[in-house]
Amino acid sequence: MIFKGSIYSEPKTNSDGQEVFEVLKKTDKILIERIITKGALKEPGEWYDQDKDEWVMLVRGEAKIEFRDGIISSLHSGDYIFIPAHLKHRVVATSELPDCIWLAIHGDLS
Repeated sequence: MIFKGSIYSEPKTNSDGQEVFEVLKKTDKILIERIITKGALKEPGEWYDQDKDEWVMLVRGEAKIEFRDGIISSLHSGDYIFIPAHLKHRVVATSELPDCIWLAIHGDLS
């Protein structure tokens, strides 16, 4: 099946400052999603702990991802990062203007 869209299109829902997750393609082996972040951050002590590896690219904006070991990775438009399954992390800063657009691919990627 062929599907088409624009990574820059407005989200289908307006979440008033929250993250918007839009599934672009999902199978039993892979999940591809677009995430739009408008200043939304994980609260201190809240961590993503995902069952699958994640490859994520920041398409637009600027952001910082903190890992449980204290390392902080700064991302700018066009940067990507690979996060292995169960590596606890959280988004601690994002730009608001422009809002952040992420492209994330989840699966057994190692």
